[in-house]
Amino acid sequence: MFLYYLKLARISIIKHWGMSALMIVAIALGIGASMTTVTVTYLMSANPIPHKSDNLYYVQLDSWDVNNPANDDGTPPDQVTYRDGLYLFMQQKAYRQSIQAQANAVIEPEGKDALPFQVSARANSADFFSMFDVPFIYGSGWDHQADISKEQVVVLSRETNDRVFGGENSVGRSIKVAGNFFKVVGVIDTWQPVPRFYDITTGAFNESEEIFVPFSMIAEEKIGRSGNTNCWKNVGDGFQAFLDSECVWLQFWVELNNEQEKQEYQSFLNAYVEQQKSFGRFERPLNNRLSNVMEWLEQRQVVADDALMMTAMSLMFLIVCLLNTVGLLLAKFLSKSSEIGLRQALGASRRTLFAQYLVESGCIGLAGGLLGLFFAWLGLKGIDVLYGDMLRNLTSLDTTMVVAAISLAIVTSLLAGLYPTWRACNVQPSTQLKAQ
Repeated sequence: MFLYYLKLARISIIKHWGMSALMIVAIALGIGASMTTVTVTYLMSANPIPHKSDNLYYVQLDSWDVNNPANDDGTPPDQVTYRDGLYLFMQQKAYRQSIQAQANAVIEPEGKDALPFQVSARANSADFFSMFDVPFIYGSGWDHQADISKEQVVVLSRETNDRVFGGENSVGRSIKVAGNFFKVVGVIDTWQPVPRFYDITTGAFNESEEIFVPFSMIAEEKIGRSGNTNCWKNVGDGFQAFLDSECVWLQFWVELNNEQEKQEYQSFLNAYVEQQKSFGRFERPLNNRLSNVMEWLEQRQVVADDALMMTAMSLMFLIVCLLNTVGLLLAKFLSKSSEIGLRQALGASRRTLFAQYLVESGCIGLAGGLLGLFFAWLGLKGIDVLYGDMLRNLTSLDTTMVVAAISLAIVTSLLAGLYPTWRACNVQPSTQLKAQ
């Protein structure tokens, strides 16, 4: 029977092709606009590491000025100082811990015709790779001993390895970075968490780095640091003075396996801060934070209010398109009153007619959904052109969003078809037959 309804729907759509096209375009415009903004918001708010996001915690210590909080909402600074981060790292109190900061460097490839080029870098400790499930195609990350002994080792991204070594297995070879030779220990496969949760202070949707080196290379001045830096006291002169200052510029993550470990680490942080208070630091009230991945993204409002507002507006536009579709369906179905009356006189039940016209509404919704996907694709390409690198990783339709778009189109068209179908099925057969 369903196939028969489909056949009737096809005949009806072709017979009234102009009105049907208007309904399909109306639904497509609504679906296209809404899915464009929903896709961006969906990718912004996605959990970048769902299988362990509850075990990864971002550390915040309130080392800020006693007279002025670091943030208006009373939360501690978004990063920690060098001395605090280094102390926490050296204590090794968590199951895993990662101290890190953004950096940059110039790579000088071998060969007289090869030109130097600048790369984005991340200075981090060994646990970074295992904590954040970084995938490797060759080798692996360095071990904890390399951090302690300050070995000059490096992990390359796939793109950097392709550019310098032609995509070959470069593990064990040397590469000149910032004027120093580093030994390649691993090559990362394509890896782009969205949002880039491990460092949102330099852009939650930026590309992941091109090389990774031990964090100690910054203090050794073997590589130049970069990234977001905030200070509330005078720094003084020289790089060592900067390291000893109250400037916050590095991120500290820990991996904890259960609530007990979290409580123990929180107590460790509080004890450390209480100790520092006796040295004249941390003059603000105790305000240390351990936020898991999603808590941290929510706290820093990774999903912008503007994106949420645009999503709400696009959904309202979809409702307007559906209201227009309701009107067109009503006009179309009521124009078949004589046909409906004749079928009822021949024995067709209201349930049968109701199912038939709902199937027709669903077919129009499916066509509108498919066309709406094309409009959504155009919309995302437009956003990509307008915003470029800022939203580079947020302008693609994945399988989930394609299925959601089609489902939304069918469901909304069925809802839009309920009232017109109900009106059409309540036609009085005797009135229609007399009129003919």
